[in-house]
Amino acid sequence: MKRKVAQQKSSDKWKRKVFAAILLVVCVGSLVYMQTRCSQIMALASLRSQFVPKPKIAFLFIARNRLPLDMVWDAFFKVDWGEASMIEAERILLRHALEDPFNERFVFLSDSCIPLYNFSYTYDYIISTSTSFVDSFADTKEGRYNPKMSPVIPVHNWRKGSQWAVLNRNHAQVVVNDTTVFPMFQQHCKKKSLPEFWRDRPLPADGSKEHNCISDEHYVQTLLAQEGLEGEVTRRSLSHSSWDLSASKDRERRGWHPVTYKLADATPMLIQSIKDIDNIYFETEYRREWCSSKGKPATCFLFARKFTRPAALRLLNMSALGVFNKAARRF
Repeated sequence: MKRKVAQQKSSDKWKRKVFAAILLVVCVGSLVYMQTRCSQIMALASLRSQFVPKPKIAFLFIARNRLPLDMVWDAFFKVDWGEASMIEAERILLRHALEDPFNERFVFLSDSCIPLYNFSYTYDYIISTSTSFVDSFADTKEGRYNPKMSPVIPVHNWRKGSQWAVLNRNHAQVVVNDTTVFPMFQQHCKKKSLPEFWRDRPLPADGSKEHNCISDEHYVQTLLAQEGLEGEVTRRSLSHSSWDLSASKDRERRGWHPVTYKLADATPMLIQSIKDIDNIYFETEYRREWCSSKGKPATCFLFARKFTRPAALRLLNMSALGVFNKAARRF
């Protein structure tokens, strides 16, 4: 009997030791876990403190239609041409447009764009294909690619093209959710100090080392190539711009920007000449893009830029909408 009691006491003592050991392990483990979590939280808090956005001010304009002093406010809210701030503005626009679940296509247009066809034709043209329309080609001629982008953005994914894209919903979400390509553009895609910008920044000591990277002409194209999505893209823009007027006697029509169409330029012949374009040649890729819609030959462009307000009003006064509707039925 005494032997059984002794064995029981020994067993109970062993169990207590085991329980104590387990409790000790649990306590130590909990302490280590809490310290680890505390360190992670502190590190995250420290990281967030480095990227806390500045407080914003919302400027809310109450106007009947357009702002008559828009040129003043444009200067006030300056978005630098060619810098990463331009593509950040595009991402913000997309983010808000994506909030409407019924938005399936996202068309980037400038304030100087005009439609070449009526709404129904334009809608059908864009919606009838699941692809995005993004002017995109290999950039092999100019020194815009900054090797510092490698290996995050390899040179074989570097693309150039017009920023006036039409994105489907999936590609719009890719742009908005991008946390890899955009930071590289912010750090390494900068304008070269060309003469027209010398008043804004000092002339560099060695201009040959600069990479004349214009962010909005590369970002979406390069991002989609980087994500392996070029097979889902029709690699041309739907917005026409005229660049090839280097021989013009008008100094304003020679330079780094496309031609601006003024009052005297606004004629039905000009509009028809743009509508008659049915193919685009991409020099760097030796590629000719024959334009089509729903598997049939079609005009290449639905929009055109850059038109002044007087030029656009003249087209309206010429019953241009009637002309556009008639022309749309040709395709």
